[in-house]
Amino acid sequence: MTYQLDPSVHEWTKYERLILFDGVCNWCNAWVNMVIAHDPDGQFKFGTLQSEQAQRILRDLDLSATDYQTFLLLEEGHVSTKSAAALRVIRQLSKWWPLYYLCVLVPAPIRDVVYDFVARHRYQWMGRAATCRVPTKAERGRFV
Repeated sequence: MTYQLDPSVHEWTKYERLILFDGVCNWCNAWVNMVIAHDPDGQFKFGTLQSEQAQRILRDLDLSATDYQTFLLLEEGHVSTKSAAALRVIRQLSKWWPLYYLCVLVPAPIRDVVYDFVARHRYQWMGRAATCRVPTKAERGRFV
């Protein structure tokens, strides 16, 4: 799904590429680690869905501000969710990751069923941290 944010209301629309993720989800943190490792030019910035700014965005998009079932990809005010967001990120990574973008050929409703299944089970499979991720010194410039 894709949404548009009003730049006069949301300051994070200024970022070219911003990933908002569940900061206590170990699966999501592994995803962030993978993106950082395969984004040598530092195209992507990161923020947690638990942050005040992200909470406002979730409310404005009528998405749950407590039960995070998707991460958000903000690209200059355009917001993608679920499999569309994941594929847009993967397409811009290094090495062989962009090959997974071929999954875009699968209809979005089918992709999102798989995405929703993983989202429902991610805590069960990989656990949950007690607090949001704290970036390392080397990562701090990548987090908002």
